[in-house]
Amino acid sequence: MTKRGDWVVGIIIGLSILVVGALFLMMLIGLAGQRGTISLPSWGKKIALVEVKGGIHDPQPIVRQIRFYKKDDSVLGMVLRINSPGGGVAAAQEIYEELRKFREAGKKVVASFGSVAASGGYYIACASDSIVANPGSITGSIGVIFELPNAQELLKKIGLRLEVVKSGKHKDIGSFSRELTPEERRLLQSVIDDAYEQFIEAICEGRNLREAEVRKIADGRIFTGNQAKKLGLVDRLGDYHDAILLAGKLCGIRGEPKTIKLRKRKIGIFDLLTGKLKLWGPEGDYTTGLQYKFQ
Repeated sequence: MTKRGDWVVGIIIGLSILVVGALFLMMLIGLAGQRGTISLPSWGKKIALVEVKGGIHDPQPIVRQIRFYKKDDSVLGMVLRINSPGGGVAAAQEIYEELRKFREAGKKVVASFGSVAASGGYYIACASDSIVANPGSITGSIGVIFELPNAQELLKKIGLRLEVVKSGKHKDIGSFSRELTPEERRLLQSVIDDAYEQFIEAICEGRNLREAEVRKIADGRIFTGNQAKKLGLVDRLGDYHDAILLAGKLCGIRGEPKTIKLRKRKIGIFDLLTGKLKLWGPEGDYTTGLQYKFQ
C-alpha cells in the first residue's frame, strides 16, 4: 500500500473514532439526563441550590434532586429556594420527609422565600435548619382546603342528568352533579381536620413552637416575611444571597461558598433516537384533592 493510501486509511480510522466517541458521549448525557436534569460542574465543598416554583403537585423532580445531593459527599448543605403557593398535601409531605432525611445524613438546609412561600410552600420550609425571608415575602396560609365544583343547576338547565351505579353510598362523594349530603360534609371535614392536624404537628416540630401559639395563627391568614419573623415562623430577613451565605456558614465554609445547581435538560438527539419524549407534561401532575394551598 502506498503512503497516500496509509494516510487515507488513517483519516478514516480517526474520523470513525471521533464519531464513535461523540455517539458514546451523547449516550452518556442522555442516560444521565433521563430524569430531566443535568449537573452544572463545581469542585470542592459546596452548597446545592434547589428551586421549588409554582404549584406543588408532582414532588418527584424535587425529591430526586435532594436524593442526588444527599449522596454527593462534596455537598455539605442546601438552599431551598421557594416561590410557591403550595399544592397537594401528600406532595408537600414527600418533599418535607426527603428534606428530613437529607438533614439526618448530616447536611444542612436553609429555606429561602421568594415572592410567595405559603401553605404547602411554608410546610416544606419547616423541614429546614433555618428560614430566610424577604420582608415582603408572602407566607403563612396555614390550613387545608378541598374544593368541589357543583354544576347541579347548570345540568338541569341543559337537560343533562347523570345516572350513577356505585358499590357504596359514599362512592360518588363530591360528584359535581349534586350537592353534598350533611353526612358527606361531615366525612370530608374529618379528612380535612386530620390533614390540618398534620400541618400543625409539622410546624411545631420543625419550628420548635408551642402548639397553642401555632393554632392562634393557623387559620389560613397570610403574613409578610417581616410579620412572620415576629411570630417565629421565620428566623431572619434577607434575600437569596443571604441564604446562601448562611448555608455556607452553617456548613463551616469560609467566605463565599461554591454552589451547584441542576438544571432541566434540553431535548437532544438522544431523545429523538430513542423516542423518549414526554408530550403530555409530567406524570402524576394531579391538582385535585386535599390541598395545602394559598388561594
